Amino acid sequence: MSRLKRLVLAGDTSAALPPYRLRFPEIAAYLRGLPWDDLRYTCWIPAYLICFALLEAVPLHHYWATQLPVDQYIPFCSWFFVPYSMWYFLLILTGLRVFTVDRAAFRRYMKFMSVTAWVSVVFWIVCPNGQDLRPASPDGPFGAAVATLYGVDTSTNVFPSLHVVGSVGAALAACDALWKRDRPYCLCVCALALLICLSTVMIKQHSVLDVLGGAVLSWAAAARIYKKASPRQRESGIC
Repeated sequence: MSRLKRLVLAGDTSAALPPYRLRFPEIAAYLRGLPWDDLRYTCWIPAYLICFALLEAVPLHHYWATQLPVDQYIPFCSWFFVPYSMWYFLLILTGLRVFTVDRAAFRRYMKFMSVTAWVSVVFWIVCPNGQDLRPASPDGPFGAAVATLYGVDTSTNVFPSLHVVGSVGAALAACDALWKRDRPYCLCVCALALLICLSTVMIKQHSVLDVLGGAVLSWAAAARIYKKASPRQRESGIC
């Protein structure tokens, strides 16, 4: 019987297991082993979140109202809060899976998200916008959750809709990296992305024009980032 097993059977686990020590060389080796060439494509995220928070904190007394007459015919449905709130998980989980499968596809995903995010920020500054579609007292099973969402996320800076842009970006990234390996997963991501885009108008977070703006911006960015290229170029991450 080994010494380790004898100590464990005797109940002396403190002696059996040496204390954990975190040494600087181990930390340095771990940091050196991280894929920094790929992770640097995420550096835009903190800066964007700060800019978004600052813009949301600025009260807008005069803005371009993006609602259209057709928006009045779209009913409010609190059930769509569920797919709407899954947007955050969709973006993060898609990024993690694509990162582990195809680093070049991950870089394209981050390029798409950063370009569309910063274009949106510039547009919000140049052309302040908002919508006036929110019900005063949201009803339905998820009415309270929608009301809480209204309190956290203002009705300004809505065009183009980043929920639409992010959903399209996640669907593109999933298909880019996983279409040949896991087609059912890609189809599920696309279906959820479509539901999220629909949810933006069903819980009155965005107008139809906001959704169209997000779709156009997504198409413009995808046309440049996901351009046709040879397999060698795509594997190297040139495009």
